[in-house]
Amino acid sequence: MIKTLSKPFKWFFKLEAASGLVLLIAAIIALVISNSNFSELYFSTLEQYLFIGINDFGLKLSVHHWINDLLMAVFFFFVTLEIKREFIQGELSNLKKALLPIIGAVGGMMVPALVYVSINFGNTETLNGWAIPSATDIAFSLGILSLLGSRVPISLKIFLTALAIIDDLGAILIIAFFYSGDLSISYLSLILISYILLLILNKFGVKKFIPYLIIGALMWFFTYKSGIHATIAGVLLASTIPHRVKDKDFSLLIKLEHAISPYVAFLIMPIFAFANAGVSVAGLSLSSLLEPVPLGILLGLFIGKQVGVMALSYLAVKLGAAQMPDNSSWLSLYGVSILTGVGFTMSLFVGNLAFAGSIHYMDGVKIGVLSGSLLSTIFGYFVLLYASKK
Repeated sequence: MIKTLSKPFKWFFKLEAASGLVLLIAAIIALVISNSNFSELYFSTLEQYLFIGINDFGLKLSVHHWINDLLMAVFFFFVTLEIKREFIQGELSNLKKALLPIIGAVGGMMVPALVYVSINFGNTETLNGWAIPSATDIAFSLGILSLLGSRVPISLKIFLTALAIIDDLGAILIIAFFYSGDLSISYLSLILISYILLLILNKFGVKKFIPYLIIGALMWFFTYKSGIHATIAGVLLASTIPHRVKDKDFSLLIKLEHAISPYVAFLIMPIFAFANAGVSVAGLSLSSLLEPVPLGILLGLFIGKQVGVMALSYLAVKLGAAQMPDNSSWLSLYGVSILTGVGFTMSLFVGNLAFAGSIHYMDGVKIGVLSGSLLSTIFGYFVLLYASKK
């Protein structure tokens, strides 16, 4: 029975370990190219405009925007499928088990934001990046954890998975409420109509994905035009995909989650990393890292994340509100808390929203995210390695 129940987790962690490695390779390639003789080609290609549509019905966006608005909508669709399944049937469906990662995630979002704000206080231009260090990259963090194999109990891997999923939910809400532009009432109305149609499909138990996809594609277009970030369309679409516990034989949600997960892990996320991690290091010095934006992100990810997750998790356990993960110690839990500071793709994505159009600030975002994630990776790995030997 235990082996049967653990199979999905083993499959998931293997996937995350491999996808984390692919993400790392994509980021390294982007850094190498952006600092080589091909740098001009790299940046100019990302700024090339492509039209997708028919006649007047369509969009003309840069390659960079297609990646960040369309491909990331697919990523958020996948993430929301995970969140929905976890709340209906997974680890987050049990309140006692769910409380620790939920409380830890809250601390892991609040404290890094406070760290960033304290460093950028009084600067109205840079304060908009407060949410950048609040995000955790689930693929990278779990990939690092998986490198330790059986030395880390599966309960800690489940804890990190659940925490990262809650973290993603928080990022979705932040994007929806804080990083949307001027709103169009007409397009918002079309989004609402689209969403109602999707709910009707769900209500009548439609188990074919094509009707959802057609309405979802139109909703993505309406969302882009509405002023809300287009990735929210992926969230709305996923929330209507049916998954009922009583339907033991077939779940469209689980079918879609398994079908698109390899494409998200090994295609969409590496493309995003390649398109967003490139930054010129020419003239980079310690003083560059000490500028408010990169310093706020670096300290938010490396210090704020571990303090926020660990402090609130400790209080939750000591007050009896939550349970420690099975077979874990405070030191191993602390190691996992450090790993939540691996922001990478999610932090870069929020950075693109916070400082859209500002090359200078985006370079600072990339420097801060890469350095903060690297420090969290190294320290988190060695703390967990030491904890496993005790």
